[in-house]
Amino acid sequence: MIKTLVIGVWICAVALGSVYFSVQVSNKEESVEPDPAMFGGLETIRGEVASIPVISSGAVQGYFLTRLSYTVDPLKIAKLSVPVNELITDALYTALVGEPVIDFPDVDVFDLEAFKTHIRQTLNDRVGEELFHDVIVEQIDFLSKEDIRSNVQQGRSLKNNPTVSAPSKPAAAAPSQ
Repeated sequence: MIKTLVIGVWICAVALGSVYFSVQVSNKEESVEPDPAMFGGLETIRGEVASIPVISSGAVQGYFLTRLSYTVDPLKIAKLSVPVNELITDALYTALVGEPVIDFPDVDVFDLEAFKTHIRQTLNDRVGEELFHDVIVEQIDFLSKEDIRSNVQQGRSLKNNPTVSAPSKPAAAAPSQ
């Protein structure tokens, strides 16, 4: 009879110990840090190509062309009442035209990280909370007026080049009298 009582106490102790251990393990799993932002939970929005005129000394000096993508929280982006592409375009023009970030005559000292940070902060300030987590650069170009003119002239010279022949039309028969 004592053996049965000891076995019953042993089974109860093992059961209580296993419950206690499983509760401790499940609490540790909840305190584990979530995956970094680039490994899930965020969505990427591809922006449109933005062509921003660079105005200096009262004249257009060229055009800044860029295409950026943005990582956002999909749950927060769904709550926006303004379409996200229009919001991004407006914030991008505000950041690049209203607050010149890039010194275009001296583009050699372009700080890409500062540019990305400024765009992200401008977008988040516009929304009022951290919605945009990262800015991904797909394209950045600057075309000066001289570049544009030379491209246009090259395009015209190809059209006017006599060595390039246009498809010939069959000669129409002369009307007989």
